[in-house]
Amino acid sequence: LEQAGIADADMLLAVTQSDEVNMAACKIAASLYNTPTRIARIRSANYLSHPELFDNDNFCVDFSICPEQILTDYIKKLVDFPNALQVLEFAGGRVSLVAVKATEGGSLVGRELSMLSRRMPNIETRVAAIFRQDRPIIPEGSTVIEANDEVFFIADTHNIRTVLKELRHMDKQAKRVMIVGGGNIGRRLALALENEYQVKIIEHNKKVCERLAGEMKHALVLNGDGTDENLLDAEHIGEVDVFCALTNDDENNIMSALLAKRGRARKVISLINRSAYVGLVQGGKIDIALSPAHVTIGSLLAYVRRGDVAVVHSLRRGAAEALELVAHGDRKSSQVVGRRIDEIDLPKGATIGAIVRGEKVVMGHHDSVIEAEDHVIVFVINKAMIRKIEKLFQVDVGFF
Repeated sequence: LEQAGIADADMLLAVTQSDEVNMAACKIAASLYNTPTRIARIRSANYLSHPELFDNDNFCVDFSICPEQILTDYIKKLVDFPNALQVLEFAGGRVSLVAVKATEGGSLVGRELSMLSRRMPNIETRVAAIFRQDRPIIPEGSTVIEANDEVFFIADTHNIRTVLKELRHMDKQAKRVMIVGGGNIGRRLALALENEYQVKIIEHNKKVCERLAGEMKHALVLNGDGTDENLLDAEHIGEVDVFCALTNDDENNIMSALLAKRGRARKVISLINRSAYVGLVQGGKIDIALSPAHVTIGSLLAYVRRGDVAVVHSLRRGAAEALELVAHGDRKSSQVVGRRIDEIDLPKGATIGAIVRGEKVVMGHHDSVIEAEDHVIVFVINKAMIRKIEKLFQVDVGFF
């Protein structure tokens, strides 16, 4: 730690594979070097269930992150909303940013965005960005949505399904879920889903299967290989609504997902650790390719970003970001407080999608005024703009 410069570091990120090493590193940083901020990756549910372990009398961990749990929550949202490509929460779950591929048959496809408010006069929603053939389009009222556009919209979480219906033909709700891989993520996901869905989990290690069978109340545990086409056929892969390949082997995940799709599983999700593979397979036969690094990086970025950042989500494999920033100060000390959105010097390609004021959610229209302590959700199509966004929300020193 000394060789790495811990003596004058502002933050320690302890994210090794060992919980104990991470906790000890935070304790050392606090006790010997008085490092201001200490973040540890903690995988064990046993440790996480005893938060007093992390306080300043014990291991001095300011923030703990559990990538496996973050991934589990992320995948569960994709199962709950099988028509979506991403479902990301802000403001404690009251507001969601949803990515969806517009399809022929959607009410808004081939029409201008301004039709959205006319078709749903009682529902507040805002299209934050559109990606057409991987190129970003800044949405305006006259923008026409085309089939295969990737549309990012912000809405109250309760209204997600209603807005989705406008953008694509809605498939039926998912009922049957098949998971390949009984490791940390597969196990957590099965436990999270088994009370609401019919869940089957395939695991090749017999001892792991026995342990899983003892933990599951409703899910069916199968000992076998997720790349065995005969096994998939025997388990009626054609009736599966969501297929999740979640082993530690990228190639096996890709192969089992491709086999599942060929077997007519409705939606297939593959966990892929090598980022280079994600871009190759996403949107082809595999509906969603998940990179653990891209899904979990937002949990770290929220602490690293300058200004008061409550939530960060990485989008489109790290190329874009969505941030929840807290506005402080007044009109004199802040560049955003007391101003209408059209008065704020936002960089081109940045969109204020929504404002959360206490329990109230306000969509980011041009005449919406930001008040002190508002939580402002900003969509940024290019992360190179982040620094300017952070500066906008920083308060002048004179305020303090």
